[in-house]
Amino acid sequence: MRAVRLYAAGDLRLEEIPAPSDPPEGYVNLKVRAAGICGSDLHNYRTGQWISRSPSVAGHEFCGVIDAAGAGVSSLLVGDTVVADSRFWCGECRQCRDGYTNACEVLGFVGEICDGGFADLVQLPARLVHRHSPTVPSKVAAMAEPLAVALHALRKLRVPSCEPVLILGCGTIGGLAAILLSRLHDGIVLLADINREKAGFVAGLIDGVVIDMDKASISAATSGRPLRYALDATGSVKAISTLLELLDGVGALGLVGIGHGSIDLDPNTLVEREIALVGCHAFIDELPEAVALLDDLQPLLCQVSEVITLEDVPAAYERLIDSGSQQLKTIVAIAD
Repeated sequence: MRAVRLYAAGDLRLEEIPAPSDPPEGYVNLKVRAAGICGSDLHNYRTGQWISRSPSVAGHEFCGVIDAAGAGVSSLLVGDTVVADSRFWCGECRQCRDGYTNACEVLGFVGEICDGGFADLVQLPARLVHRHSPTVPSKVAAMAEPLAVALHALRKLRVPSCEPVLILGCGTIGGLAAILLSRLHDGIVLLADINREKAGFVAGLIDGVVIDMDKASISAATSGRPLRYALDATGSVKAISTLLELLDGVGALGLVGIGHGSIDLDPNTLVEREIALVGCHAFIDELPEAVALLDDLQPLLCQVSEVITLEDVPAAYERLIDSGSQQLKTIVAIAD
């Protein structure tokens, strides 16, 4: 079968490899329909930071069809259309037992500690697989995992009704968070990105407002209302520092981007202005909720992706690192 495997930083190869064996007890084989390229995939390719086995089939955002099921799997049937959970948690540590599987003491991710979805077939524990409606197009279903990440971040941020909220970074997670806010929140959504055209694209989808990162632009967009809540989806320490200066206080700043570098922070900034810094990592139980939202969000999600083939993936990594994409997501069409 075809597979895109990561060997080391900067070494990504499209290869022919053996298909998975018949699934053991508690496992299923999926015929992959579509998969998304994530910013963390690009980060791992550039830095090798999370390479724990080599080579490993990359990709943790994907959907497929059950091709075979091992003994003891009764909740899934051959032919079911499904999405994959990206998190490989132990289920036994204190964090897992308390329900915080995203903070598992030995947490790993599909595509890193086991083979992922940039392949014709993949084998996973059945616990990581969730049904979705067969009417949802594969390029939409493949976005269920990042949609769950965005939903978890918004749940952690807890923006009160009618409050303005700023999304900084209009890539996949920031863009999907904005789309979710357009459905789940009744306040104005402000958008900012170094690529103003990309911010404008997202704003046009949801009737949001593109701003410059200064007090005057924010005040004009909110008609003078305070800005108390923001979500950073860039990971830029400079952007995070700027957001802390721009927030009016008595609110929160959510951090969901992959960070680069460290921030020089005076804790009195948080204390005196009552700003909560909220870390948002992956998701807990939001994936089934994200799957349930796919039908409603389909008209928007169909507009936000570019589609490539499995053969295009290595070159797409280089292109996305060099120049990014005007779309929110690059989807790899595999079986479809």
